[in-house]
Amino acid sequence: MEGMLKCIEETLSPFRKCFSRTNCFKWFVIVICALMLRSDQLGITSVIRDLNLSHTCYESLLHFFRSKAYKLSALRRQWYKIVAGNAPIHRVAGRAIIIGDGVKQGKEALRMPGVKKMVQESETCSKPEYIHGHLFGAVGVIISNSCKKFTLPLKINLQDGLKPVASWPEANDVVEISARSHVDQMIEAGFEVSEILGKVFFLLDRYFLSRSALELLDEKNGRCHDGENQVEIITKAKSNCTAYRHPHRKKGSKGRPPKKGSTVKISQLFSQRRFFKEIRVQMYGKTETVSYYCLNLLWGQGLYRELRFVLVKYNGMKSILVSTDTSLDPQTIIELYATRFGIEAFFREFKQQIGGLGYHFWTRFLPKLNHFAKKDAPDPLLSITDAHDRAKIIDAIHAIETFVQCACIAMGITQMISLGGESRDEILKSRYLRTRSNTTPSEATVMHYLRKHLFTLLLHAPESFVTQYIREKQSSMNAADNSKNEAEAA
Repeated sequence: MEGMLKCIEETLSPFRKCFSRTNCFKWFVIVICALMLRSDQLGITSVIRDLNLSHTCYESLLHFFRSKAYKLSALRRQWYKIVAGNAPIHRVAGRAIIIGDGVKQGKEALRMPGVKKMVQESETCSKPEYIHGHLFGAVGVIISNSCKKFTLPLKINLQDGLKPVASWPEANDVVEISARSHVDQMIEAGFEVSEILGKVFFLLDRYFLSRSALELLDEKNGRCHDGENQVEIITKAKSNCTAYRHPHRKKGSKGRPPKKGSTVKISQLFSQRRFFKEIRVQMYGKTETVSYYCLNLLWGQGLYRELRFVLVKYNGMKSILVSTDTSLDPQTIIELYATRFGIEAFFREFKQQIGGLGYHFWTRFLPKLNHFAKKDAPDPLLSITDAHDRAKIIDAIHAIETFVQCACIAMGITQMISLGGESRDEILKSRYLRTRSNTTPSEATVMHYLRKHLFTLLLHAPESFVTQYIREKQSSMNAADNSKNEAEAA
């Protein structure tokens, strides 16, 4: 138990330099601790209930998420440094493995910034085809021990529905809003992380394979000195993908040399069985037999960028994997892309256990959302010209992103506690599970343990700053009750 509290303290104490006011840092510590153990997802009132804080703390909590005493960019950068120094990062060929994807969260609030109508592409019938909500871009890094891997969240931010805000001068010092596309913002996020973690493999879904993404990747990789922060993408191509062979110029021919060779329909190569090889690879925690065919081709109309294509046949399924590193071993490409599914497990735990997308921040200075607006209708944010109204909208955006980032930090701490091993057996015994799939506790099990034992833990560590901050906010409730009793007695 002592090792668990020590892990929490060592993770949170470096954040002190990010806050210009001590009281704001205290609220930060309290919010993180509450998100790690809260029993419901009914807004920030759960922070007060689960830590038994004074009801007078509610307004202060609301103010924390909109406070100017810290910058969200500084919090994120500090979190990257803490993860790089404390977390057991899984590396392959000397590179960290980061995973990126978009996640949509339905929101029906009429005055919440960034809410827009979106198509929800999903194969499950439990989700509607169209929703109103937020589009987030998420980046996580793989951490592991000998038994289990986690996708530790590094950054989640709004990446659509706020393009007009990017041109507001009031937004520059408060939030990071980009006018770029969702795909380009994910590439930028990968390089932002690589500045701290060093060289990385960036695993992305197939819709991230685009010309703009590759151009941005090459541009930013070209600025890396000695390739120390280089990012290489591993993704998947669509089944109708078309590529080109390398050009061959005939001797004595005149004119401009060709930029591409003959056209190749990638899906047609699956019929050429003689080129496929069988290998044993580690996929989804098991050793599986797959067939693959690897070749380097040019891709992108007008771009003609060389990529490594790996055609994979596995259990009757066919996939086309793509790597920007043309020298990477095909087996490594297959095994790395198989770990991309870890971000789906992360989204599930982040939503269901941590409640990281369960925010309710809004502002009355935003025009009401029109659910029946046409696709080509002007963005309501374009009509906001008053500086005061813009500031309030920016504060709401800041509150949403701060809440989500705090949830990332809370979830990351639970994962590091889970992989730490010092209290692993004790944590596992605290929660009954009919079938245990792993000897490493899940995030939900760690949260269950903290829910039952955190106050006992703090009772045995009165000198801990975590204990002192929580007790300080609890004592205000006792002081309010005492003054009430004295008033009634008088």
